[in-house]
Amino acid sequence: MILIIGVLAGLAAGLARSWLGKRPYHVPQVRLAWLVFVAFIPQYVAFVLPQTRNHFPDAWVPTVLVGSQLLLLVWVLINLKVPGIWFLGLGLFLNLLVISLNGGLMPIRPELVERLIPQAAEGFWVVGERLGVGKDIVLTVEQTRLWFLSDWFLLPDWLHYPMAFSIGDVVISLGAFWLLWAAGADHPKLVEVSHEQENQAK
Repeated sequence: MILIIGVLAGLAAGLARSWLGKRPYHVPQVRLAWLVFVAFIPQYVAFVLPQTRNHFPDAWVPTVLVGSQLLLLVWVLINLKVPGIWFLGLGLFLNLLVISLNGGLMPIRPELVERLIPQAAEGFWVVGERLGVGKDIVLTVEQTRLWFLSDWFLLPDWLHYPMAFSIGDVVISLGAFWLLWAAGADHPKLVEVSHEQENQAK
């Protein structure tokens, strides 16, 4: 949800920037975009797809989560010169760091779990264990390494979308915003080509 907000806001800002500057919006040119899709597939199978997530072994979850994050960081390094990508990569790194230091899952505090799913039956979640079929593990602040990088933010109640997120998620969203916003700027190489064409026309 946080990433979607960043993408939509960045796209809107980038299009407005190009329109105000009377120049075309240039879709960001990234290399090996298929790596993002490949990295997403294991998480989709483990956490999203109903037919598989309910049967996905808990023991495999850390490998899937850490592995997919590492693959995304490889993609970031390949595209490091693209505006906003390095910031997006910083968010990925922060998430990977706290996940790796806490057993391969993203820590979330018991207080937040109670607010997210107040109707949960007794025993549905237990401190020290994975939360449902998601990527989180329920840990107290004292049990969590680098707790300030864990899922400890909540979306505002008026959004009616209960979800916890981390500082890393925010940084990723800002990186996506930057990437799409920058696409509405002047591109030196394209400007040079345009000037050459104008000179030739004269």
